[in-house]
Formats: sequence, structure tokens, C-alpha cells
Amino acid sequence: MNIEIRWHGRGGQGAKTAALLLADVCFKTGAYVQGFPEYGPERMGAPITAYNRISDNEIRVHSNIYEPDLVMVVDETLLASVDVTAGLKSSGAIVVNTDKSPEEIRPMLKGYGGKVYTVDARRISVEALGKYFPNSPMLAAAVAVSSVMDKDAFIKEMRSSYAHKFAKKPEVIEGNMKALTMTLETLEEQL
Repeated sequence: MNIEIRWHGRGGQGAKTAALLLADVCFKTGAYVQGFPEYGPERMGAPITAYNRISDNEIRVHSNIYEPDLVMVVDETLLASVDVTAGLKSSGAIVVNTDKSPEEIRPMLKGYGGKVYTVDARRISVEALGKYFPNSPMLAAAVAVSSVMDKDAFIKEMRSSYAHKFAKKPEVIEGNMKALTMTLETLEEQL
């Protein structure tokens, strides 16, 4: 396994956090990982980019990712202003957070001919957490589409991670776990 992922989001939506969580959970299962944001003059709402490299072998490359296998778009409005498919391998895939179908999104992707998936992270997070936090659903979507790890191992490791992070907020743990599970179930229909 050797996969490179580029995340597009807006400051405050959790794209950087999702990339770092993905690196952490893959590391716990024995993979070599990198998870890092591209820093610039970001502020709340400004476009941001984050990256993951996940491999069975030691990673010796330390640069941004220019030809990703997977692109995660946390904010659908970025499709109009950012070339999210730049360098995306035709054998790869893109996942967009939207309530639209993949067929409705494809015309916005500048002729990209690879696989297109959609997940309604807003609906899932509001239903599971009571608020709009797209990063947990998008994290689950990245795992589902990339197959970087077994889904059961992913759920187990994320429960452990959330239990540590939100030890005094069990409702947050359960909400996030529900968001992950709902996303995996939703994407099974598209995969």
C-alpha cells in the first residue's frame, strides 16, 4: 500500500484535524504515515490544504502532494474557486461533501474522469452530533474510499482515540462514533 491524499477545506472545518487523525489511526495499525497542513495566511473560512501519505514502507519524501490518489473536498463551495482535481490521478478518486449525487458533481470537476463519491457530511454530523462538524464523516469517507485500513480496525482505533480526547464528554464520543458509522454505511452504497 502506498497512497497519497490531498484535503481541501476552509479554515475551521476540520480538514487539517481529519488529516492528522487519519495519520494517527493508520500509524496505530502499523503503517508509515505523514499528515500535514500547507500553511499560509489561513483564517476562519479561508481555503486550506492538508495532506496524507500512508505506506507499508518507510516514507522518504517530504514535500506537498502534487499527484494524489485521493482528494477529499470538505467544502463543496471550493469547487468553484479551487482546482481540486489538479494532478489527481485518473485511477484515483475524489470525495465531495455535498447533498448532491456524484453525477451532479462530476460536471464541476473540470473533466476529471476518475471515480467520484459524495457524502452529506452536514446531514450526518447534524444527525449524529447535533452540530455541523464535517471532519468525522469526511475522515470515515477517506478510509472507506481509500481502503487504507480495515473498517473494523478503524472504528476500534477511533473509539480509543475519541475516548482519550473526550474522556469527560461521553456524548461527544458516541456522537462521533455514530457519524463515522453512518458515513461508512452511506458510502457502501456507492462503492
